[in-house]
Amino acid sequence: MALHVAVIGSGPAGIYTAEALVKQSAEPVEVDVLERLPTPYGLVRYGVAPDHTSIKSIANYLRRVLELPQVRFLGGVELGVHLSVADLLAAYDAVIYCTGAMVDRRLGIPGEDLPGSVAATDFVNWYCGHPDVDPGRFTLDSTEVAVIGVGNVAVDVVRVLAKTAEELRATDVPHDVLERLAGSQVKVIHMIGRRGPEHAKFTLKELRELGELANADVCVRPDEAVALGGGFPRQVQGNVDVLRSWAAREPEGRPRRLDVRFWLRPVEILGDERVEGLRLERTRLSDDGRVTGTGEYETLPVGMVLRSVGYQSVPLPGVPFSEESMTVPNEAGRVRDREYVAGWLKRGPTGVIGTNKSDAAETVRTLLSDLAGRERVAHVPVEELLAARGVRPVTYEEWLGIEAAEEELARTLGRGERVKLVGLEAMLRACGRA
Repeated sequence: MALHVAVIGSGPAGIYTAEALVKQSAEPVEVDVLERLPTPYGLVRYGVAPDHTSIKSIANYLRRVLELPQVRFLGGVELGVHLSVADLLAAYDAVIYCTGAMVDRRLGIPGEDLPGSVAATDFVNWYCGHPDVDPGRFTLDSTEVAVIGVGNVAVDVVRVLAKTAEELRATDVPHDVLERLAGSQVKVIHMIGRRGPEHAKFTLKELRELGELANADVCVRPDEAVALGGGFPRQVQGNVDVLRSWAAREPEGRPRRLDVRFWLRPVEILGDERVEGLRLERTRLSDDGRVTGTGEYETLPVGMVLRSVGYQSVPLPGVPFSEESMTVPNEAGRVRDREYVAGWLKRGPTGVIGTNKSDAAETVRTLLSDLAGRERVAHVPVEELLAARGVRPVTYEEWLGIEAAEEELARTLGRGERVKLVGLEAMLRACGRA
């Protein structure tokens, strides 16, 4: 009897886990990849900027895993809604949780809940066409916007804000979103870091892309481009050198301006009924290397604040969770008997997409070692459990129907290779569902 494993989540961590199970198992294995959305690929589909086509091409690799005969995709199935942990353990020999880190960390400052103060992930999900976000969510009616954070996600956000809709026309941005981007009133974008340029988390490649923006001047203040110390790793030194070069040049009068700021921390988001400003305090490093305020303040007249200061996972119903680390406690991927975890939910939001591959391999080694020699028992077919609750999973073939509909929409609109469908209803229609 084959080893039957459920993988919860179809992002890179989940699909790399399915691949590792097929490659590492010495006995026959059947892997069901369960996903709450009708679409696979997680962060690759809904978190990678639409103009980063080379990264999005990772989906081609993930596709090949889902097409392995030992792997089955079951979309539209949510843990805690359609199935419980007990249901999963009744249907499978083991379960591996791979749901990633889905929400932004909060700033913890006054005014953070004002309309116009939002998580960068909401904005990313919006321009990536995530069905959880209404395409009318953002109006972009403010002339100035602040993005808090200096990582790659922040760079993606400011780049999309700075580009023209025409520059994004050939991407898979939903058409309703593209039209809103075309009507954007944003003129000035502030990207703000609490520390100096040597502490920024963006990669050199991502940073250089900002310097290639045709529609926006990129400005850095010379007094803020000063890095403390020296002997930095090549990547860090590259970032510092690029920022210093930008600080030495004059703006060219392009339609938009991107101000890359350092040594500032947000202390309050201002406004009565919505965001009207952002109060910042100048910072410095204390003797022990911590960020501390200097008592010097400035206020930016922004109408929207996007926080991009890191991701965190959320608890899964019935699964242990540490509020301290915001991960599922585990030992080399083992959570409890027959329960395992991989990806950001296991280790926190660190590394790049490819890091999930070695992480998944470790978890699978633990699982296979634990279950080696155990007698296989008959399980309740998961289809029976779902059918009893009126749930018919979206199959991989139906997902291909969504892909085909998006490619046809692009042809109809004269836009690139595909244009994402918006909303669950449209996706289910493309699957042939009423």
